[in-house]
Amino acid sequence: MSIRAFISVDIPDGVKKQITKIQDSLPEFLGKKTEQKNLHLTLKFLGEIDEEKAGLVKEKLRSIKIKKFESVIDEIGVFSEHFIRIVWIHMGGCDKLQKEIDNALEGLFEKERRFMSHLTIARIKKIRNKKEFLDNLSKIKIKESRFIVDKFYLMKSDLNRNGPVYSVLEEFPLI
Repeated sequence: MSIRAFISVDIPDGVKKQITKIQDSLPEFLGKKTEQKNLHLTLKFLGEIDEEKAGLVKEKLRSIKIKKFESVIDEIGVFSEHFIRIVWIHMGGCDKLQKEIDNALEGLFEKERRFMSHLTIARIKKIRNKKEFLDNLSKIKIKESRFIVDKFYLMKSDLNRNGPVYSVLEEFPLI
């Protein structure tokens, strides 16, 4: 049996509440805001893997020994102003952990070509006026939030009609 898996960092509840307020101030669009309980930073998406590969992944991730670190939420944006599909918030400070994960999983998965440390806060299907949307998005001020990242997770994602349901397969503490 295969599972849809990814590696992630969780966000403290206080920061999730702040992000929910930001989501509530987003300009009008047709689409879906990421539910508060599903807000996370994906460090690496693994896709469909079988139980044997999941066991190998866990083993390799347990070997990562890096210090806990400070992360910061500090900026809002979109990937492409021409084809707006994702609204994100930047989450800084996680690049070293992501590289360690890539190195640990070398030979099992391809390394990330361009890792952009972000939280997806909304998925856009349609916008009435792109320029107006971007103008209003640029007016949203992000109150910089700093917090300590002291663990990361191997997660399972089950897709259903109401959206994804995430569950922890294993937690990996940082030193």
